[in-house]
Order: sequence, then structure tokens, then C-alpha cells
Amino acid sequence: MSEKVILNTTAAPAAIGPYNQSILADKTLYVSGQIPLIPESMELITTGVVDEAHQVLKNVDAILSNAGYAFKDVVKATIFLKDMNDFAAVNEVYAQYFTDVQPARECVAVACLPKNVNVEISVIAWKA
Repeated sequence: MSEKVILNTTAAPAAIGPYNQSILADKTLYVSGQIPLIPESMELITTGVVDEAHQVLKNVDAILSNAGYAFKDVVKATIFLKDMNDFAAVNEVYAQYFTDVQPARECVAVACLPKNVNVEISVIAWKA
């Protein structure tokens, strides 16, 4: 019987609510939605959606790495945008991180995100 393991790292922002950065269940890693917080200071990146997207994906990378995973292991990504007009800019940044294998994905516009950020991304990764 398998168990689920809670995995958190100081290399990514601490959770700002009652959740964990990630949960490993069998060979599947579920990464909570990341926003553009700088891990060391917990300050937000506020210099535009491109910089926000880079910080979000750096945070995702730190969580993946902590569990021994990489972007190539991601099988599903979800992007939440405050404004769908930011789709192309975020897509350009996203493509810089998912260079080996592009996962299944959806991108949705929402009315508001935590701390009023412009982008949040969550992923699911799997290893054989």
C-alpha cells in the first residue's frame, strides 16, 4: 500500500494558507498553485506579468527539484490569468521552461488571484 508524502522546501515560497507546496502520491507529484513570491523575502514580484511568470516557474522548479522531478516530468499544467490579454506573454515565458516535453495544459482567466497577482500556475508531475 502506498502513502502520500508532504514535501515542502525553503527554496520556494511558504504556503500562505492551509495547504502544502506539494504532495507525492506513488510516483505522482501534485504541486500547489504558485504565485510570484520571492521565497527568501515572501515579497511579490510586481514588475509585470513576464517577470511574474518567470518567478512563478522558478518557484515551481524549486518544488519539482526538491522532490527529484523536473519540468520534463510534468504531465499536466494549469495556468490561471487575471487577464487573458496576458496569454501570449505568459506563453512565451512558459515555453522557456518546458523545452523537452510539453505537458497537457489549460489556461483560464479568473476574476481574481491570491494577493491580486496576474498569474498562478500549478502542475502535476509523474515518473515511471
